[in-house]
Amino acid sequence: MSDTIFHKIMQRQIPADIVYEDDDMIAFRDIAPQAPVHVLFVPKRDFATLNDVPADAADVIGKLAVAAASYAKREGFDRSGYRIVMNCNGDAGQTVFQIHLHLLAGAPLGHFGTPGR
Repeated sequence: MSDTIFHKIMQRQIPADIVYEDDDMIAFRDIAPQAPVHVLFVPKRDFATLNDVPADAADVIGKLAVAAASYAKREGFDRSGYRIVMNCNGDAGQTVFQIHLHLLAGAPLGHFGTPGR
């Protein structure tokens, strides 16, 4: 297993506000939130970037998305809306090289990817 901050959280070497965990993943609140709700869903399988996930492990990504949607429903912001984001490599903003999905919610998030908005 790699030695990122996420791996240290999974191994309980670093404390985190864990909101969900099962055999496949862990989810915890981001320490530098970009929205009122900002939760990271991290697989327990080791992949540095989305580019490193082989076709036969595509279920890992699906499980992250389904867990994020279930969390949104459980917390009651599924109808008002939420955003899920995965960054891949430095130009996209990835700073921890263990794949993870960001769930952002709790306020209007505005347009995404449109210059000038």
